[in-house]
Formats: sequence, C-alpha cells, structure tokens
Amino acid sequence: PQQRSLVAKSRPRQVRKKVRRSRAARRSAASRRRAARRIANRGRRLSGLASYYWQPQRVASGGWFNPNALTTAHKTLPFGTRVRVTNLRNGRSVVVRINDRGPYIRGRIIDLSRRAATIVGMRKAGVVPVRVQVL
Repeated sequence: PQQRSLVAKSRPRQVRKKVRRSRAARRSAASRRRAARRIANRGRRLSGLASYYWQPQRVASGGWFNPNALTTAHKTLPFGTRVRVTNLRNGRSVVVRINDRGPYIRGRIIDLSRRAATIVGMRKAGVVPVRVQVL
C-alpha cells in the first residue's frame, strides 16, 4: 500500500484581486430593501380621499416641507416613490414624490403639497376623491 507523507503539502497562496463592484452591489442592504419595495409596489393603484397642506414644518424624511415642490405624504409607501395622483372629479393629474408620512385623518390616503393641489384643481374643495398609481 501507499504511504502517506507526514509533511503537509503547501498550497500557493491565492492573491485576492480588488474587483470593482457594480453600483447595485455597492448599495447598502437597507437601500436594496427600499428599492425592492419600490419595485414591488410599481403599478399598484389606490383610491380614496386626498387633502393638501401648506404649513412650514419638518418632514419625516429629513429636511423642511416646501409647499411649492411637487411632493406628497403617504402612510406606507417608501420615501422617494413617485406616484401619479388623479383627481376623479375633473380628471387632472400630477406626478409627485413621497417625502413625508401622513395623513393622520381617517379616510384620507394622501396629502399633497400646495403646488400639487393647485395642478390637480383641488385647492378650493380642500378634500377630493383621487386615484393614486405607483410609478
């Protein structure tokens, strides 16, 4: 029979190469989860009542609320998600970005900035039925 040698054979040491990872691979785990949620919600449609707000205040995503920006508040959709809000009374729509949480009033699904409310024609009414489509 063959005899085994007592001396361990040494392997050549492997040199680790620095590999430039793609942008997607460099994202943090939390960032990847947020992107996955945004993609999972794409095409989703919601219907309900919308209101608007104009008061200067801090927003949940950081920064200050700008009433002249095309932004909105939603309870659950991730920050940065773009949605199309359509006023069901007149058919006018606007694409806005979610940067805040709310509204905290039963029956309402979205709070628009003053500028977005003007575009969809709801400033006089204050609260209108809308359809929200995640883009």
